[in-house]
Amino acid sequence: MTLVSRRCAALALSLAALPVSMAWAQANSYPNKSINYTLPFVAGGESDIAARFQQQALQKMMKQEMVIQYKAGAGGGLAWSQLNGMPGDGYNIMGINLPHVFLQPLEGNVQYKGTDLTPVYYFHYTPDALLVSADSPYKTLADFIAAAKRAPGKLNIGGSATLSANHLASERFGSLSGTKSQYVPFKGTGELITSILGKHIDAGMSYTTLYMGQKTKLRALAVAMEKRHPAMPDVPTFKELGIDMVGGAYRGVAVPKSTPEPIREQVSALFAKLNTEPELRRRMTEGGFEPIDVPYGAMAKFQRDRSLEYLDAAKLLGLLK
Repeated sequence: MTLVSRRCAALALSLAALPVSMAWAQANSYPNKSINYTLPFVAGGESDIAARFQQQALQKMMKQEMVIQYKAGAGGGLAWSQLNGMPGDGYNIMGINLPHVFLQPLEGNVQYKGTDLTPVYYFHYTPDALLVSADSPYKTLADFIAAAKRAPGKLNIGGSATLSANHLASERFGSLSGTKSQYVPFKGTGELITSILGKHIDAGMSYTTLYMGQKTKLRALAVAMEKRHPAMPDVPTFKELGIDMVGGAYRGVAVPKSTPEPIREQVSALFAKLNTEPELRRRMTEGGFEPIDVPYGAMAKFQRDRSLEYLDAAKLLGLLK
């Protein structure tokens, strides 16, 4: 064996002895090209806002591009049903939301199962909030509840998609407040804003983020938090108004199931790094988002714990007996 051959053999053996994830990382400086980031909703909503923050952070921290694409339909179900058809190379990722991906498959009208999806990182949480236009006749939550009780089923509450966090929150609110209203689903938060402001619906069950972006045009009647949101100190919680309701939506990123474990870890590590960027963190907090950090290594427990929470929700929505 020649000297060059021996050196090549030694190098191969040394790489083989490394952990798979380390060998992959050494062979690939991730990311070294643009990342295709598919969002399952229309532009303008919370998923889009967060993705834009991440896009800017990636460019600032690593000088790489993040190409954001939209594939709306079936409340996110269209995109999620197509995720596993994408290349599992770490450069094709998709936004993922809870409780959406837990509840939708239970209904059976989407072309994916929860076990088909591979989330690798959850980066924020948005608490539910009941919103009306700033000139709405409903000045308080008590006003809205009283009107709903006077005319059961007449008032309507809009939200983003069916079998979503908004849909669940609307049903929970009705159950806990003893009221009945009609839930009106929209393709995304952008359409919901227009309908609230145009008085096409009586209220919107959305998130703290929507209120923070439209404070001069909207009135928040209550937020579904344990304590008042620091950016919304004048808005009461449902709990302090006698409605024991705390909840919201989690958002993160998923990869195709064919993505190797080391690459899943790399994508997770990238989003963990982006989530520490000071400007991104500041803008999320000021915008009403609650930054969280759930990496791939903690995903199984996180998913299991959330599933237990959503079982009661599924029963409330009539998906389980």
